[in-house]
Amino acid sequence: MTSTDVETAPQPVVDPAAPPGGPLIDTDRRRRRARRDRAGLVGRTALAVLLCLILLFPLYWMVVVALSTRSELLGGQLRLWPRELTFSNFERVFESFPVGTWFTNSVAISLVTAAIIVVFNLLAGYAFAHLRFRGSTPLFLLALSTLMVPVQVIMVALFRLVTTLNLYGTYWAVILPAAASAFGIFLARQFMLGIPRELIEAARIDGAGHVRVFSRVVLPLSKPLIAVLFFMSLLSSWNDFAWPLIALKQNELFTLPIGLLYLQGQFGSDYGATMAFALVNVAPMVLLFLVFQRYFVQGFARTGIR
Repeated sequence: MTSTDVETAPQPVVDPAAPPGGPLIDTDRRRRRARRDRAGLVGRTALAVLLCLILLFPLYWMVVVALSTRSELLGGQLRLWPRELTFSNFERVFESFPVGTWFTNSVAISLVTAAIIVVFNLLAGYAFAHLRFRGSTPLFLLALSTLMVPVQVIMVALFRLVTTLNLYGTYWAVILPAAASAFGIFLARQFMLGIPRELIEAARIDGAGHVRVFSRVVLPLSKPLIAVLFFMSLLSSWNDFAWPLIALKQNELFTLPIGLLYLQGQFGSDYGATMAFALVNVAPMVLLFLVFQRYFVQGFARTGIR
């Protein structure tokens, strides 16, 4: 190679904004950032596991007490897991109370109430999200304002209403007053606002009316919303205590929360029987959430609720 070739050879271009040291320093920064990301992931995972253990411990303790013998409970020898598993607490509860009847009542009332709430909330959410009519915004705000009214305030009015309609002492006295939910309407509206308006306009151009648009376009896209509304309504109706206690006057129509009150009156110091009955009340909702948790989380995420 001659001196002329050396002078004409292309020289590497150096970026004046590059940090001293070049690629070596960039590699070290990436490694440090990766170590920080891994440490942060480990910390968040450990925190999530700790919170899950704290939240699940009361349910676990309920199971332990329900499966423990009376000698362990009365002798103060209860441990994190009983020495001897027994189902005598469940047997005592089922023999003393019509738990099967109360369970059937809870299932029937909760399913019918949840189905009605889902239907009304979906229709109202579609109307507020995609229909233009006079007074829609004030009416929606008025519906939301009912969330600030405690249920205890309207119990006297509800009682007079169901007695006037001759519904007192029936299932419908519990179901009909809960036929719509302001929070459910808000949730449905927020979800349906995320449905592309172009799909609805395309269906209307093809000649579809509101009923067909709602049934053929909106409902197939609202499966996560339906799961959220149904589970929330079912959980609220399943755990409702105050109003069913007032509206249901016969023992054969009571639900599980009311039955738990009667059990505490008869077995006040029998913690094993009380926890066994409480476990019967809690277990169906826990299993239902575990089965539909994917739709539940997806529905909340798509509505923008955090």
